[in-house]
Amino acid sequence: MHMYHIARRELKMGFRNPWSYSFLALFTLFTLALMVIQSRSYLEGYTYTTGTMLTLVLYLLPLMTILLSSFSLTAEKEEGSWQLLSTYALTTSSFLLGKYFGQALVLIAIVCFGYGLSGVIGALLGAGFSFSTLLFLLSFSICLILMFLGIAMLIGALSKNRWQALTWGVSIWFFLILAWPTLLISALSFVPYTWIKPVLQFATILNPAELVRLFSVISLGGGSIFGPEYYKWVNWFDSPFGVVGFITLCFIWISLMLLLAAFVWERGRRHD
Repeated sequence: MHMYHIARRELKMGFRNPWSYSFLALFTLFTLALMVIQSRSYLEGYTYTTGTMLTLVLYLLPLMTILLSSFSLTAEKEEGSWQLLSTYALTTSSFLLGKYFGQALVLIAIVCFGYGLSGVIGALLGAGFSFSTLLFLLSFSICLILMFLGIAMLIGALSKNRWQALTWGVSIWFFLILAWPTLLISALSFVPYTWIKPVLQFATILNPAELVRLFSVISLGGGSIFGPEYYKWVNWFDSPFGVVGFITLCFIWISLMLLLAAFVWERGRRHD
């Protein structure tokens, strides 16, 4: 019951937050730009255009999720709301889960509005997304939101204020999204050849962005672009248990992030 009230409170606060509307405007403009890209190429399976669209979503959405959600947690500390809430019979797990689900609904509403508006405008202009494209992009975006929301909870628990959350958030986003391929290639140069495939498979699990991108590209039939090093991943995701396995990995990843966030938050609560 407490978790429900926290989620409901977070939903109200999220839609009153100016940051939410700033990201809403940014994401809407972003989806309109995607529509322009899509209008010049028909989406059928994995193509260069599809890869470009996924990459663009992959750049913006994780950063948006990390900043909006980690700021929401640090605001509780800075404004004293948590001190008031902690006087009630409220557990840390109920509080964080309520924040997680509330923020998830806010962010999903933002992406639904962005894709929906671009779909309507595109239909009126005769150059919009097909329904299958919108559904695919929405599913891809929701997966990214849910995965990076777990990271945002941990950042918010570790940070004492918004400046720390901003520093941590941008650093982690840069590492996982921009620097990851270069750092991974550099690290593999020191690994024996026989270890390259196992290390790549393990590294994929450590990066939620790479995991979601890998599954999405394979789902579109573009698994061949990853090369023989990802052969087992391609076979596994293409199997009848691929979707179940992917959902299971995502659930484990999110649960681990929330458990770490709860541990850090509870430790800070005891010290206070």
